[in-house]
Amino acid sequence: MSDSDLTTGREFVNRKLPRKDLDFKRDSRTSEVGGSILSAVNVGGGFHHCSAEEGDGFCVYADITLCIQFAFVPLNISRVMIIDLDAHQGNGHEKDFANDGRVYILDMYNAGIYPFDHAAKRHIDQKVELVSGTKTDDYLDQLDNALKVAQSRFQPQLIVYNAGTDILDGDPLGNLNISPERVVIRDEKVFRFAKDQNIPLLMLTSGGYMKSSARVIADSIINISQKNFIQLGNQLG
Repeated sequence: MSDSDLTTGREFVNRKLPRKDLDFKRDSRTSEVGGSILSAVNVGGGFHHCSAEEGDGFCVYADITLCIQFAFVPLNISRVMIIDLDAHQGNGHEKDFANDGRVYILDMYNAGIYPFDHAAKRHIDQKVELVSGTKTDDYLDQLDNALKVAQSRFQPQLIVYNAGTDILDGDPLGNLNISPERVVIRDEKVFRFAKDQNIPLLMLTSGGYMKSSARVIADSIINISQKNFIQLGNQLG
């Protein structure tokens, strides 16, 4: 990749558009489930430590930022909420959308682990800092409260949900103690938060450093499909 390619990429990611409200217009390609806009899951995304300027923390490109910039331009969306529930602070997208009123960031993370990015923290609209060893019930209570606050503060047209499974009990990097069953419930809570407001949601699976994460992600996807939040590929006609 040449220096000019990198420069062009940074210019695209950092491009600022006018901060006027735009109508999000659905067309015939927009799928719906039960009268709500269909949400989606990308099991290969969630590189939330990477910014437009540099990679960091196992993250090699800024997929969250690129996704949102794509939503701004061809999709005519002007308000996006990032709900980052990975165990680590999402410092990459926080840098990229610093002082950008079109993006609201809710970041709930273990403050006692990497990346300790205090500069990026200043750009979190709503931060929930957990302590190492936080257990399931406390975690879900704090999530419920955070979602209520977010709903009162910002009305997005799209939600990007970074759903790391490194919050699992035993994860060597997350240092939180959340049971597999409650991770599934966590994801359901976020999808319900979006569906209740008729907001499309993109879920990214992000970090998770145990083999059991794959089973938990699969169980969660099955659950949100059964609850009619998404359609799995083999269900599409």
